[in-house]
Amino acid sequence: MNYLAHAYLSFKEPGILAGNLISDFVKGKKKFNYPLPVQRGIALHRMIDEFTDNHKVTATAKKFFKPAYGLYAGAFMDIVYDHFLANDKREFPGDTLAEFAMLTYEQLEPYKTIFPENFQMIFHYMRAQNWLYNYQFKKGIHNSFAGMVRRAKFINDPQPAFAIFENHYDDLRNYYEIFFPDIRNFALDQLKNLQNPDQKNPDMG
Repeated sequence: MNYLAHAYLSFKEPGILAGNLISDFVKGKKKFNYPLPVQRGIALHRMIDEFTDNHKVTATAKKFFKPAYGLYAGAFMDIVYDHFLANDKREFPGDTLAEFAMLTYEQLEPYKTIFPENFQMIFHYMRAQNWLYNYQFKKGIHNSFAGMVRRAKFINDPQPAFAIFENHYDDLRNYYEIFFPDIRNFALDQLKNLQNPDQKNPDMG
């Protein structure tokens, strides 16, 4: 899952959102330097990533990218999932994606002072260029692929990835359709567990 999906799977809770988006930039015990809601968002992000990486649909979809990109196939799929989420009218009916993007930036703004340095720069460009809204467009996906390749150590050309995305567009959309309800339900359940760690499972009496 990439930035849009992690934001969406924070369920409009600001502290969770902040932690969810900075998680990749927070290493080891540094997560304990943040307020509890942000810590929970960091934890949720990692649970979402693990669930996504181990889901059989993701494993199947990554096969399109693996011959050209090896271990980076999952990173490309994260961006692909964001594209189909951005175009999912069940999740974003009408033009609510635009409203969601603006709300996300506004909710993140108060946390800027505690963002890791690398994410401070990313957030600046994310908001200025409205990444969350532009994931719906193929040009936005091309830009995201290019940005990822610039940051990667062992790959240097996003064009094959974009060709794969276009050539297998319908198949990738079908994989998203199967996968996303699973990750949405999983993330919501995990968030409830994180927020109510002492709550007994009603099935256990």
